Amino acid sequence: MDNYITLSETMNKLRNEGYTEDFNLRQNCIECRNGEYKIFAEDFKVDKYYRFEGASNPSDSSILYAISSDRFGLKGVLVNGYGIYSDPATDELMEKLRIRE
Repeated sequence: MDNYITLSETMNKLRNEGYTEDFNLRQNCIECRNGEYKIFAEDFKVDKYYRFEGASNPSDSSILYAISSDRFGLKGVLVNGYGIYSDPATDELMEKLRIRE
C-alpha cells in the first residue's frame, strides 16, 4: 500500500482516483447516499486499504478502505476504527473487510 501521512490526504488522493462515495458500515452491509444503496458483502470488493495509528492516543487508530461495487457501479471510501473501537458488524461483512497481509 502507498504510504500517506494523514487520513485526509489519503482520502483526497482516493477521491481523485474516483472513490467519491462515502460508505457507512451497518450491521450486515455498507451503505451510501443516505441509505439509497445497501451493498452486501458479495456485491463489493476492497481495492486498497490504509492503516493510521494514533500518534498520542490509541483510540485514534483507524483503517481507510477503498471499496468498489461493479454491480452498482460505485466506488467510495469507508473509514472504521479498529481494535476495541471498531463498529460492530456481521461476521461475513467483517471477513470481507479483514486485512490480508
